[in-house]
Amino acid sequence: MAETIEVKVPDLGGLEQVEVVEILVAEGDAVERDTSLITLESDKASMEVPSPAAGRVVRLLVKAGQRVGSGAPIALLEPAEEVGDAVAAAPASDTPASPAAAAPAATPASPADAPARV
Repeated sequence: MAETIEVKVPDLGGLEQVEVVEILVAEGDAVERDTSLITLESDKASMEVPSPAAGRVVRLLVKAGQRVGSGAPIALLEPAEEVGDAVAAAPASDTPASPAAAAPAATPASPADAPARV
């Protein structure tokens, strides 16, 4: 089992605290890298905090309306290493001609060729 990643509030550029205005995911949700997890808002701007990796949200550590500062933990994420390993293993098992494996994708075009021969 993979270790969890603690997702933290990024540097707020000198602001002491901002409000969590929206939680965009739920515990148990699968997320991709850069999927927005929460929305933060200051007096002048709002920003979404993205997931640093693909995986599953194990636990949310903040609630809407809560105020947080730079570096505050917001969620625990279980990385999707198993998925990454499976995807990485497929091309590794193929020869470097894996782009040629995309050539069978041209097969759907062959039925279009068939009427042209008729």
